Amino acid sequence: MTRTTTAPPRRTATATATSAPMPTREQRVSRGKAARTEVPRSSHADFSAGPVRADPLALLAKQDTTRVPELLPIRYGRMASSPFSFFRGAALPMASDLAATPRSGLTAQICGDAHLSNFGLFASPERRLVFDINDFDETAPGPWEWDVKRLATSLEVAGRSRDFSSKARRGIVLAAVEAYREAMREFAEQDALDVWYAHADVAEIEALTHGRLNARQRKSVSRTVAKAKTKDNLGSLGRFADVHDGVTQLRAEPPLVVPLRDLVGDAETARTIEAGLRGVLAAYRDTLEPERRQLLDRYRLVDVARKVVGVGSVGTRSWMLLLLEDGLSPLFLQAKEAGRSVLEDFVGASEFEHSGQRVVVGQRLMQTVGDIFLGYVRSPGIDGTSRDFYVRQLRDWKGSIEVEAMRPEGLLAYGRLCGWTLARAHARSGDRIAMAAYLGGSAAFAEAVADFSQAYADQNERDHDSLVKAIAAGRIAAEAGI
Repeated sequence: MTRTTTAPPRRTATATATSAPMPTREQRVSRGKAARTEVPRSSHADFSAGPVRADPLALLAKQDTTRVPELLPIRYGRMASSPFSFFRGAALPMASDLAATPRSGLTAQICGDAHLSNFGLFASPERRLVFDINDFDETAPGPWEWDVKRLATSLEVAGRSRDFSSKARRGIVLAAVEAYREAMREFAEQDALDVWYAHADVAEIEALTHGRLNARQRKSVSRTVAKAKTKDNLGSLGRFADVHDGVTQLRAEPPLVVPLRDLVGDAETARTIEAGLRGVLAAYRDTLEPERRQLLDRYRLVDVARKVVGVGSVGTRSWMLLLLEDGLSPLFLQAKEAGRSVLEDFVGASEFEHSGQRVVVGQRLMQTVGDIFLGYVRSPGIDGTSRDFYVRQLRDWKGSIEVEAMRPEGLLAYGRLCGWTLARAHARSGDRIAMAAYLGGSAAFAEAVADFSQAYADQNERDHDSLVKAIAAGRIAAEAGI
């Protein structure tokens, strides 16, 4: 029996000709300036918790209902360790707070969790080391200002954790937001293809930061680059796996890494689940480009483990998959659970019914280069509950700057790099010309966001203190040091 399919209707020249005309550059500039009149840049300084503010701990508890219960104490232990760690895990409370702040009405594909630790190094398909946003769990179309404010506040919180002076912290935040504004104005002068191709590789990063770092800090950047290049699949094999009786298996490091065989308790059940996972991998394979499917087909799944990752992500299901070619050459994949974005309660439901697809499409929109194995899949899971996942390489030259060890001038240079990177990500999908016109030629927006970041960092400290007290009172279980 021959299966037939109906092809979608072709887009005809007539349909294209009768579609709405593209706005001119002048109209886009006018739109940005009109937004500035309706929502003054100075209004972005506003933040007030107010009497009806949602309880941040209640919002976090709402997320707990879909997470692995035995991992939740690790999540709260990590968040309680410092105000900065709390901030990293509190994307939902901040999204709730940002929803009550002024917005220009100009939107872009946004990260939703653009704190400074969600930027970092990784390999491009051409094997260059590039710098970009590296976490898109919360990505969705939304107000670009929210990403800028989360980045700025993370710099303020990080500066406080390093005991920088208030003057130094404000200078760091202003530099980052000004870098965003300046970059957006530069992108507004470029055509769409130039913006799409723009990227920051290691050589450009070193040139950008060289004059702002002392000799010790430059050495630290060089060490980070060198270390990132060791985080490849072969390095991961030595880090995460052992060979027993000629069989390669993932190493147990509970509770952070737990092989599937240990989670389910008996070998027969593990084998049954692994057989099901091969079907899941086949479904994931269909989301890749044809040439990448052929590359994936060279590898065979040999072991699976649950791996705890991050701060805000702890408790979501994250699987490490070890595949081998000819029993020797490794490929490590990470299948990470994707739920609703924390933004969806405030900007509307995603157009994608599959949350993994939401993450993948958002990442491809915002990143200049991406993982060749980036895809998504829906899986029934060990407990039989169907969940969405996105899949990527576990470690492919991934590295991060040691923010905790930075001096003010180093954090300032890093903040500027993050600001430029965020602007480029927003310019790819948003109306960069209107956004540049809104930002204008002065530091008015940066000054306002610096005021916001100070006020919100104060609130973050109060929220962190509330968590610490809830743990001390026994209302929330937490495990420290994991």
